[in-house]
Amino acid sequence: MIPTATAQPQAILAFDQLAKRYDDLFTRSLIGRAQRNAVWRVIAETFQSGDQVLELNCGTGEDALFLASKGVSVVACDASEQMIEYAQQRLRTEAPTTVVKFAQLPIEQIAEIRTEGTFDGVFSNFSGLNCVADLSQTAEDLATLLAPGAPLIICLSTRFCISEIIWFLIHGRPHEAFRRCSGHAAAKVGEFVVDVYYPTLRQLQKSFSPAFVMRSCAGIGITVPPSYVEPWIRKCPNLLHVMETIDKALSVCPGFRVIGDHMLISFERVRV
Repeated sequence: MIPTATAQPQAILAFDQLAKRYDDLFTRSLIGRAQRNAVWRVIAETFQSGDQVLELNCGTGEDALFLASKGVSVVACDASEQMIEYAQQRLRTEAPTTVVKFAQLPIEQIAEIRTEGTFDGVFSNFSGLNCVADLSQTAEDLATLLAPGAPLIICLSTRFCISEIIWFLIHGRPHEAFRRCSGHAAAKVGEFVVDVYYPTLRQLQKSFSPAFVMRSCAGIGITVPPSYVEPWIRKCPNLLHVMETIDKALSVCPGFRVIGDHMLISFERVRV
């Protein structure tokens, strides 16, 4: 097992424990699928067949397998040993002929992946980077793995999630409604407590500068709610379809794009 350096040990243990249930809890949920489909539309347009892409915090391999199905070669990393083991099982049973390499490696040590050479792009989905305290170091490490012009696409939890605020206020839980707003929260994941950081869009641009320049930002889950609303949304599946349509219309609008559950940011590696 690779030493974790500054990676959060509690986060690794939490996702080890969650690995076998993650797909049932999120990946296959109606909300999880709706939010992921919005992300997939962007990465399918960004990465081309024949590209070699590095994926950070790959989880159970859902996104890596999707990219591989499009002819993309993927090196997919995660700090959780159990997540990687489960992803490898999925690869063997679901897509044994695709070009995907899974590796247990925390984001904080991603520079060690240099042995794989340079990449045509980097991708990180659904909040893995929210568990990293120093994203400027992550940006420096990723800059060594990408040539100028290469895309970096990251999906992070926002600081202000309007649907979360409304949901918890309606249910009389104001502390949880505004839990993200300070920029840091201690989240309970199973029996473990994980530090979660919620940078603003401006802070992210600063952290990834000067090696990366933002080219676009889209809101993910503006009206589509966070995954813990799944029991309610299953009673109203037609409403979810309406929410997805609304999200498509609002996703790139300034203001709206940073108040969803997540924001999907496209950076470009530039010459400095």
